[in-house]
Amino acid sequence: MSENVSQTSPPWNIYTKIAFRFFFLLLPLFIILNNNGAFPFLSGILQLPSLVLHHFIPWFSKHVINYNYDFTITTNGSGDTSYDWVLLLFIFLVSVIGCIIWSVFDRKRKGYNAAYYWLVVLVRFYLAFTLILYGLLKVIKLQFPDPSLNRLLQPFGDASPMGLAWTFLGFSKGYNIFMGVVEVSAVLLLFRRTVVVGAFLSLAATVHVMSMNYFFDVPVKLLSTALVVMSLFILAPHFLTLYRFFIKYESQQLNKMYRPAFKKRWFYISAYSLKYLYITASMITLLYTFIQQTKTYGSVAPKAFLYGIYNVEDMRLNDKTLLPLTTDSIRWKQMVINYTGYARIKKMNDSTVNFTTVFDQKKKELVLKSTAKDSSKYVLSYHLIGKDKLVFSGLSDQDAISVSFKRKDLNDFRLINRGFHWVSEYPYNR
Repeated sequence: MSENVSQTSPPWNIYTKIAFRFFFLLLPLFIILNNNGAFPFLSGILQLPSLVLHHFIPWFSKHVINYNYDFTITTNGSGDTSYDWVLLLFIFLVSVIGCIIWSVFDRKRKGYNAAYYWLVVLVRFYLAFTLILYGLLKVIKLQFPDPSLNRLLQPFGDASPMGLAWTFLGFSKGYNIFMGVVEVSAVLLLFRRTVVVGAFLSLAATVHVMSMNYFFDVPVKLLSTALVVMSLFILAPHFLTLYRFFIKYESQQLNKMYRPAFKKRWFYISAYSLKYLYITASMITLLYTFIQQTKTYGSVAPKAFLYGIYNVEDMRLNDKTLLPLTTDSIRWKQMVINYTGYARIKKMNDSTVNFTTVFDQKKKELVLKSTAKDSSKYVLSYHLIGKDKLVFSGLSDQDAISVSFKRKDLNDFRLINRGFHWVSEYPYNR
């Protein structure tokens, strides 16, 4: 390969070269060490550095910066753990020190056109596949499920900011599709002719995600901020041109992106064939994986057996009727079956107990086992009467128990029954 514009492009100024060296270290390190499943087929390889870092970062935290935390906790459902913050600091320090050393030993170089090109390619592909992954999760509606039964029953003020955001975003399938389409449009980053448009759309999508994460305390602040930075990094060479066009209303033309020239045509064809093969295979793999997951997760997944909210109408313990007193810590008030294998029972004093469930539909038997330390266990027979009546009877230790339920109609919830209205004579804000 040869640089087809290096001889005509002006030398880089010192500030541009220093900034490039810093970001050339920072961005690839972040992408490799914080990979979020963005590169299908490469995830196994990209997980290898973590095997070392999970030992090194705690040592670095304890002995270098004197910051102690629970060293057993690494990146999990939260991407903002102490481990992640210390890792980010380590990446930043390595990038600063590396930039200084590089600047000292390579200060005479006029520019880094080829290296910059490949850095942008890496950032484009990482940003694109990350947003496509999250976008497909929204279009297929896997990331934000419909409000669960437990969420519908939860007092509004008891929700966490993140729980409120998840309920808000999960309520509307249309809004999920809208967000997903905008994020999937990051596919435009994968093609040179549409990089700028793709970067604009990616910037809009990532700023939206970042603002949600910051203002609703969603623990993915580091990643979403990094995606915003990457979108701006791709657009950076065009800032002045875009300012003159959008703000000063001057006629402008975007500079052509640098691209190394391939001396041999077969190498050019092979490289681009590999690129499009990887893009196609990755998209097919992601789609297939998510469609398969809809069979287990999401709104269209099969509901749990006896799925629903059941209000207790009558409860008897050793042939004694338990009155519905709000101070009673024994009598049940409500049972919720939301997920296969689990149930939650609320008692009259509003305390809750979570149970694992094992149904034997042939024998019509149910085993309830508490997940709490007491591990209380119920062996019950169940009987469905009509569409909304359910009766349990059986034993808890040596106590005989009998409970009669009535299933709650979910359409009674205003959140579910309100629907969509083109015409509203008055605001319906409840």
